[in-house]
Amino acid sequence: MNASKSDTIFQGLQFVLVQTSHPGNVGAAARAIKTMGFSKLVLVSPRYSTVKSHPEAIAFASGALDVLENTQIVDSIDEALDGCVGAAAVTARLREFSAKILTPRQFAETQLKADAMPQALVFGSERYGLPNDIVSRCDTLINIPASAAHSSLNLAQAVQVLAYECRMAILAGKGIAKETSHIGFKGTPATIDQVNGMLSHMERALIALGYLDPETPKKLMPRLSRLFSRSHLETEEINILRGIANQIEELAGKTKR
Repeated sequence: MNASKSDTIFQGLQFVLVQTSHPGNVGAAARAIKTMGFSKLVLVSPRYSTVKSHPEAIAFASGALDVLENTQIVDSIDEALDGCVGAAAVTARLREFSAKILTPRQFAETQLKADAMPQALVFGSERYGLPNDIVSRCDTLINIPASAAHSSLNLAQAVQVLAYECRMAILAGKGIAKETSHIGFKGTPATIDQVNGMLSHMERALIALGYLDPETPKKLMPRLSRLFSRSHLETEEINILRGIANQIEELAGKTKR
């Protein structure tokens, strides 16, 4: 991964929350952006001036206290957007006269450029959303394509959606190596020789068991081969199957005696 390029893009995008009412949403937003690799959170005239130390905000930040503690609090949208080369307003309410309207994915894929930073994503208050005068200061409008029956997301949820889409676009489209999950066991893929050896072993075991007639095998082994080829077996799984075949051969031998 090109670390310097990655850092530049992730550090350049800031999340601006306008006139937030609930401290818990501020903490949850901090957590949402940190999980996606971002760190810049700006609050415009929040209801609680001491929101960064509010118990509810701290509780909902859950592991993102550094983002919460470094959150910038300003009095106006102009202060929040100072130095930004682009700003996108996130809203469920489409305006009659507005800038270009994009989905979160379209914004992430077309607007995030290493040479076009910093940029801001602007979110409205929980109760009223974004007023028109703030929307007019943004050069892009982002609308999350939700259900028409209930299109309003919780503030922190909307932040999470945008943070996720931006992360995926950065990783996929900016020359940065594809990220893989570190969760779960990932074994070593079995070689063709290992798979074929296991199939031969399994064939002997099935013959010993009396399940497969070597004189008229029909299509049992080709079908088993097809089954295992779809499974993309790992070395550990080959060892398990050969262990089962060993047990079959041993039990079949004892039965014959």
